[in-house]
Amino acid sequence: MRILIVEDEIRLADTLREIMLENKYIVDVVYNGADGLDYAMTGVYDVIVLDVMLPKINGFEVVKTMRKNKLQTPVILLTAKDEVSDKIAGLDSGADDYLTKPFVPDELLARIRALSRRQGEIIMDSMQFSDLSLNLATYMLECGSKSVHLGYKEFEILRLLMLNPTMVVPKETLITRVWGDESDAEDNNVEVYISFLRKKFSYLGSKATVSTVRKIGYFLEEAP
Repeated sequence: MRILIVEDEIRLADTLREIMLENKYIVDVVYNGADGLDYAMTGVYDVIVLDVMLPKINGFEVVKTMRKNKLQTPVILLTAKDEVSDKIAGLDSGADDYLTKPFVPDELLARIRALSRRQGEIIMDSMQFSDLSLNLATYMLECGSKSVHLGYKEFEILRLLMLNPTMVVPKETLITRVWGDESDAEDNNVEVYISFLRKKFSYLGSKATVSTVRKIGYFLEEAP
């Protein structure tokens, strides 16, 4: 499981990092709301632990922006405040849970496990973008009456792009999620599989395409 910690108290953030690593989670830590939002919007995280009082952008606004952009990653808000109104504001902004500081690490871990289980109960058979439908069980990509089978890496790349429709997914994110953290894969490996996907889109006669943001990443868009 991959966790994002967004916390401006550096000592607490680093402590949480160690706790997550001890529990075999993959963890990234950032210290302000702007970076937190950028990391969150990659869509690669299973749970986000987000402080409310952050520099640049507060936690409420981070969650609101995520939900506005259809990103449904579970969020646990952390705050020193214990007012009912603050809890309501946090949940209304789109957060899934709320934990008041100080807290016991075991409680945070339990809440992370609960949210990840709840997320796992949401089972989709397929994903759509434009005129494309991706079957998550069979790896078949369909457009109208035509279909084509995707290889594993093609499937995973397209799934990540469909999870973040019209948003740029960085090459580094694709490498990490598809090839793994310890892989020697480089940008040109991603480019090869993007080329495969484009050819299959063309074969299907789809209006969708994979567009490139040079030196950054890729996003899906529909041709006019």
